[in-house]
Amino acid sequence: MSTTQSDRLRGLVEPLVAAKDLDLEEIEVSRAGRRGLLRIVVDSEEGVELDACAELSRAISEKLDETDAMGEGEYVLEVSSPGADRPLTEHRHYVRATGRLAKLQLAEGGELVARILAVDEDGLDMEVPGVKGRKPTARRVAFADIVKARVEIEFNRKDKKEEEA
Repeated sequence: MSTTQSDRLRGLVEPLVAAKDLDLEEIEVSRAGRRGLLRIVVDSEEGVELDACAELSRAISEKLDETDAMGEGEYVLEVSSPGADRPLTEHRHYVRATGRLAKLQLAEGGELVARILAVDEDGLDMEVPGVKGRKPTARRVAFADIVKARVEIEFNRKDKKEEEA
């Protein structure tokens, strides 16, 4: 996607996304056979429900029909949430992942799998799970020391509501 097309699409879509109290995470244009594919990824502090994606999709579709931002050819519009395995790249991503287990690739080499306890402007306070019956340990990781980060999916973790019951 050219920068001008990307900027133009962002300019059209961002106000519609903001009106729904969502954050625009990504815009991607690609080819799917003869058709174009416009993929828009949105998120919020509370997550994104299917109904919100459907409403936003209708609003974006109407706006795009009024313009030639996608050109003359056919295209498919896809509006979705980021999914559980998306990379953590923005400060807000880390804040939203507070309480979750994350896998970090560190600049010094190696990986760290730990739970994000708190996020500030400089980095993360994390809890490294104990191994073989040992207690968890606290660790501070600066954003400058993180090369890549992603939330780890936990299938057997009870959420706080279940633990309190």
